[in-house]
Amino acid sequence: MNCQNVKECACPKTSCPNHKKCCACVIKHRETDSLPFCLFLNNDGDKSVSNYYSKLKERFEKSN
Repeated sequence: MNCQNVKECACPKTSCPNHKKCCACVIKHRETDSLPFCLFLNNDGDKSVSNYYSKLKERFEKSN
């Protein structure tokens, strides 16, 4: 069953069992301390929160 809140799934990982099930996806990623692919596209395969902050820091340093 797809999440009724999803208008258009932004996740390209169609093989994921949580594809189009955003609520289940968020719960899974909260439990594993990682970010959903749709929120962190430039992750070089590392979806950890620490890598997210590292990438975010790089982005802001480039803009200054």
